[in-house]
Parts: sequence; structure tokens; C-alpha cells
Amino acid sequence: MKTNRRRFLETTTAFLAVAPALVRGRNLNSKLQLASIGTGGKGYSDTAIMANHGRAIHVAFCDVDLARIAKVKELRPNAPVFQYYREMFETLGDKIDAVSVSTPDHMHAYISLDAMRRGKHVYCQKPLTHTVWEARQMALQAAKSKVITRLGNQIHSHTHYRTAVRAIREGKIGKVKRIHSWVNAAGHGRSGLISRPKSTPPIPRTLDWDLWLGVAPKRRYGGDRVYHPWGWRDWQDFGSGALGDFGCHILDPVFTAINMSCGPFEIKAEHTGMNDEVWPAQSTVHYLFPGTEYTEKDKIRITWYNGGLKPPTAGTHISEMTALPSSGSLLLGETGTLVLPHFRKPLLYPEANYPEGSIEIADDLNHYHGFVDGCLSGLQPSDGFDYGGPLTEAVQLGNIASRFPDETLQWNSETLSFTNFDEASHFVSKTYRKGWKIKPVG
Repeated sequence: MKTNRRRFLETTTAFLAVAPALVRGRNLNSKLQLASIGTGGKGYSDTAIMANHGRAIHVAFCDVDLARIAKVKELRPNAPVFQYYREMFETLGDKIDAVSVSTPDHMHAYISLDAMRRGKHVYCQKPLTHTVWEARQMALQAAKSKVITRLGNQIHSHTHYRTAVRAIREGKIGKVKRIHSWVNAAGHGRSGLISRPKSTPPIPRTLDWDLWLGVAPKRRYGGDRVYHPWGWRDWQDFGSGALGDFGCHILDPVFTAINMSCGPFEIKAEHTGMNDEVWPAQSTVHYLFPGTEYTEKDKIRITWYNGGLKPPTAGTHISEMTALPSSGSLLLGETGTLVLPHFRKPLLYPEANYPEGSIEIADDLNHYHGFVDGCLSGLQPSDGFDYGGPLTEAVQLGNIASRFPDETLQWNSETLSFTNFDEASHFVSKTYRKGWKIKPVG
């Protein structure tokens, strides 16, 4: 795709005076020179927290909608602004050491792979990618480029999630027998639509709609909050529904606790119905994974629920009178049950067996600063793309299963295909819009 020089909006001579590019992992006195791609919403908080690291400096901001840049620009007013990320890379070159990618799901892989091929460290929002194939490519490219990477599931570093992981690893509930994870969010509902709007409002002057679409098929701008901003998570062409939005958060401590490093080999989904445009409002996805040293058997069932659905507590160590949190995970062990509410401290049952202080509280870490520190030191954080790739693959396999409700899909991770349902294999990847094809990692 040819660069459009008009998309470059602002440069300053002052920029040329910044410190030379970081010698990655060696020049420990240099500041990490960061660029933010996607600056509204979550992009703003990602940028703001990285910006308060004493050894990080933002040297550029990029967003396809210039209306989304004003707030983040206050963090460093002299940093240049771009509308097209390639223009930014081509203009600044080695003056960028690392990028944060906080765009809609469908553009994560396209931008991140390009950045890694240019030798940039990458912090990418969850889910890591929009398809299973993209997730595999991201992990391969990170290893090939030897850059520092981190998945933007910041709760991975939070004390509550780390405490739950420690409890499982220490055997507080014995070997894990069964896992349930859930979120109260619906698969669609942000935009309130289940089909494309018929009207065609004018595109805001600040928004490059073609760049926003990127790899996705062409469609008309639908109006404010239909797709951009905010509503894109509902739509299959752009987002990944409730499972994509929250799965990489809520399933993360589950994966980490039982040391899951691969995808499932069997998936089955049930839901309230879906069309070809948006994700189902309510879903249940049943996974069968290989067991690990922390599971009771050589296989472990993990079930995901969204849209207000919750797991049963019968057969667990939880009293029938105890209400489960609105979102979280339940890990049933041989001797007890751990419930991890989303973003709250873990609870152990039966309560009589676990007095106050039964779990050692883990330190609370700054996820964003950990990425900066990793880039400066050359030490890879615990949830790089080698970890985020398989986690995202599991999430997106659940979404594929949702397209074929009540079918038990057998997955071969080596061939990236379903062995018993060829039609499902078509959704492992997707067709990219002309000029936006993603090149496989060679």
C-alpha cells in the first residue's frame, strides 16, 4: 500500500533532538522511545500509564481518527501526530523503539506483525488477534524478530490474579478437576444492532474510514458508535464478542495457574442464536484441553459462559446459599474450590477449611511498566506472544465453534485444522481486503 504523505500531520525540529534510538537490551541509560497506535479509550490509558514510567518517552502518536488524539497529545505536546501508522514508521524509523497497539481487534495482527518485522517491541491489546492463524503468526514473528512482546491483559499482573495462580500452584485445593469461567457481558449489545444500519451518515472529517476498515471488507460508515468508536466489538468483521473481549482476561489466570501452554483439542458451543453480522448475546463454550502437572487427569474440561450465564455449583465445595460473582472463574480441586471474581481477591471453599491468611498475597505489579522494563533490559515478560498466542487461539476457536452450534469440533493444533468438520477450518483464517493481505512468517 502506497503511503499517503498527506497523512503526516505534524513534525517539529525539536523532535530531532531526542535521545538516539535505544540499543535494545544493552543501553540501559537510554529512554525507551515509544509510539502509540490507537489513542482513544483503552489506547489512552495504555499510553498514559506507560508515559509515567521514568525511562519511557513517547515520540509519536497515531490514530485513524484525529479527534481521538487531543487528550493523549497532552502527555507530550511536541510529539508528532500521524493518521497512518506506516507513515509514522517510514518517517521516524529507528527513532521508535517500541509501540503499543490499541486498535480494534481486526487490525492487531496487521500492525503488530509489521512493527515486529521492523524490529520494534510490541505491546498489543487483547485478544492478540482476530483469527487463530493470525495468533500463530504473531508468536512465530516475535520469536523470529527477537523483540520483547506483551499481551495487553493487564490484570495478569494484578495482585488478585497472581494470588490465585499462587494458590493453585501451591496445591491449596489439590489437583484441579474442572474449571468454569464466565462474564456477564453479552456477545453483542454495545451498538444495540444485529444488522447493518440502512442510513449512511457523513463520515467525520477527522476520520479516515478506509484506514479504519483496514483488512476488513468494505462497508459504509454507519454513524457514531455503530462501529467506531466502541461498537466494533459486536461485529464479526471487526471484533470478537464477549469471549474475545473478556476471555483473555478471565481465562488468563486459569491458563497460568495450571500451566496451560497449548490450545484445546475439542470444542463445542451453544448459544441463543447468531447471524452473519454480530456475535450471539449468550454463549456457552465447552473446551477439552490436555492435562498438566496441576490437573487431576490427563484431560481437563474448561467451560466458558457469557451474557449472564453462570456455572452450576453442585458437586463443588460451595454452599448452595453462596452466590457466584457476576464474572469470574471457578476451579474445582480435589480438596477444595477456588473462586476468582473478576478483578477481586480469590475465595476458597469450604470456608471452614481455609481460615484468614490461608493464601499468601502476591505482589501487585505494573503490567505496562513491566513491558517498558523488559524492552530496556532485554528480558521477556511472562505473557509475551508465545503465551498470548495460544491463549488467543483458544478464545478464537471458541468463536469458530459458535458458528457451528452443538457440533463437537476436533482440533489439530499442528495442522491448524478441524479433523472432523472441514467447513469450520475455513474460519481459522480469513480473506483480507485487496492491498491489506498479511504475509505469512517465513
